Amino acid sequence: MPTRLTRYIIGEIVTIFVVALVALTMLILLIGIGRELLRQGLGPLAVMQLLPYVLPMSLQHAVPATALFSVCCVYGRMAADGEVATVKATGISPLRLLQPAITLALLLSPLAVCLSDLAVSWGRPGVNHVVLLSIEQIAYRFLRSQHTYSSPHGFTIHVQGVEGDRLLQPTIKVRQGAKNETVELTAREGSLRLDPETHTLLLKVTDSKVEGGGGFQGLVPGETEFRISLGSALRQKEASQQSPSELSLSTISSETIQEERRSHQKIGQLAAHTGFALLTARWDDIAAPSGVAYQQAIENGRSRLSRLQTEPWRRWAEGFSCFCFVLVGAPLAMLAKTADYWTTFGMCFLPTLIIYYPLFIFGLDQAKDGSMPPYSVWIGNLVLIAIGVALMGRVRRH
Repeated sequence: MPTRLTRYIIGEIVTIFVVALVALTMLILLIGIGRELLRQGLGPLAVMQLLPYVLPMSLQHAVPATALFSVCCVYGRMAADGEVATVKATGISPLRLLQPAITLALLLSPLAVCLSDLAVSWGRPGVNHVVLLSIEQIAYRFLRSQHTYSSPHGFTIHVQGVEGDRLLQPTIKVRQGAKNETVELTAREGSLRLDPETHTLLLKVTDSKVEGGGGFQGLVPGETEFRISLGSALRQKEASQQSPSELSLSTISSETIQEERRSHQKIGQLAAHTGFALLTARWDDIAAPSGVAYQQAIENGRSRLSRLQTEPWRRWAEGFSCFCFVLVGAPLAMLAKTADYWTTFGMCFLPTLIIYYPLFIFGLDQAKDGSMPPYSVWIGNLVLIAIGVALMGRVRRH
């Protein structure tokens, strides 16, 4: 009987979980893609290309919520229909009824961690890549509707109008160089075309005028082609230039070692700088801009190292929130004894939301600042586990 009962509970949970997961994932997909569509002005083809990249980003948020929803529905209905009391009357512990949900949550939690890692290391860069490769269509849509387009990649285009692919009276401002100097280009007309092979935006203009830094001006009659490089935006950044939240778990460990080496090197440079200043009796050099730059670099390195050390703990804590939600939600739904799915889910999710996320954010902020150890991000998980164990004790007694 326990084996048949276990199969029955697993079947009920999995059925509701799959249906709810598909529905919630589709909702998140529509919201996520719709936001990009409105913000970037993407075309239908780009939207279709976005789907595989947005999917893991949607699933990482949908899995914990749907796991909690499914166990709330099943155990709330079973308790309301008297099935739990019937099983208990046969001599089977009600805790046996909770085992399938807990086992399923334990299996789902590593999957949630993998989805989070995939969303960060593959999903977000993929979305950025699709948006960037659609920059030609995006620019034309904005120029037709608003007569201006400002790109986050360092250039701005203003036009008097657009006829087909012709830009009338375009004015292009491009920031370039280490000093971010602005080069302004005006022309009688022009057109845009993306060259994906060279990662450049080709700007073909007629009768143009160029103004650069230092008062430089030049007239270029006839047709001329200018290139706006997008290579730095399309090229994958090195690990040392990426935020820890953008790195995969497999990369974080090696990058942590490299960051520790860079931090030790910066400390050595500061010590050498200070020692030389003391040796030569140049006391002012210690607080000179070069010394301050060394100190700032050391502080930035320590901050990044704390974030690198915290990031794996954060992802595993977020992934295993699925297990913690189920550990609290399943016995709470059984104690609530109501067949109303949304009432049961609200009773379980609202306290979980109020307790878990503030504790998670508190532990995360403290760990990033270095005030608390990296495993502090598990404070919320541990509190939910303690609550879940207490609720399971009440289920066993009642």
